[in-house]
Amino acid sequence: MDTKEIQRLLDYIAKSPLAEVSIETEGLKVSVKKHGEAAPSVQVVHTPAPAVAPVAAVAAAAPAAPAAPAPVADNLYTVKSPMIGTIYLAPGPEKGNYVEVGSSIEPGKTVCMIEAMKLFNEIDAEVSGKIVKILVDNATPVEFDQPLFLVEKA
Repeated sequence: MDTKEIQRLLDYIAKSPLAEVSIETEGLKVSVKKHGEAAPSVQVVHTPAPAVAPVAAVAAAAPAAPAAPAPVADNLYTVKSPMIGTIYLAPGPEKGNYVEVGSSIEPGKTVCMIEAMKLFNEIDAEVSGKIVKILVDNATPVEFDQPLFLVEKA
């Protein structure tokens, strides 16, 4: 990274709502922090060799990656999110959940709803069985392929 590239980065940060950016590349680490209306402060460190892959981070720390799910028993089926969005366990704020722990389900029964880009998508069961665990909270973001429910297959 040369001086012009660092200056462009500083100009971009000064105009953006970002408070902090860290960039690490092979042999170089740049950290820029904005303090109120003052000019951003810059720290440039030349590193001998990268210990990790290139990284870009923003002041609002990203949530930690979820831990790998523990293996489930052979008779348990994991209902996973087919998309990124916000999960709703009930059809409305004043209505009961689609399913609860202990609920029996069968293929085609709606188990939750995921809102993605202002579209509400009903998520249906793919197996018959009984809900043994709900792995998410209502009205929280979910990722693609994130486990949502554990079902004891019938």
